[in-house]
Amino acid sequence: MASKGPDPASDDSARAMSDLGYEDCRDELIDVVRRLEEGGLSLDESLALWERGEALAKRCEEHLAGARQRVADALGDTDSEAD
Repeated sequence: MASKGPDPASDDSARAMSDLGYEDCRDELIDVVRRLEEGGLSLDESLALWERGEALAKRCEEHLAGARQRVADALGDTDSEAD
C-alpha cells in the first residue's frame, strides 16, 4: 500500500483559524496555493488543502472587513470632531 504522506491539514501550520492573524492566514494561504500548484498530491490531500485554503481565504476576508470597519469608525470619529 502506498504511503499517503503527511495529512496537509494536520501539520503545525494548521492552527485554529481563530488563533491566526491576517499575516499568518495570508502566508499559509500562499503556501497552500503553492503546494496545490506543484501537484503530486493524492485527491484526498488536494481536497484537504483546498478546504484549508478556502477557510484561510475566508478568515483573511474577516480580518480585512474588520480593518475596513476600524478605518471607517476612525474617519467617522474624525468627522464628528471637526464639527
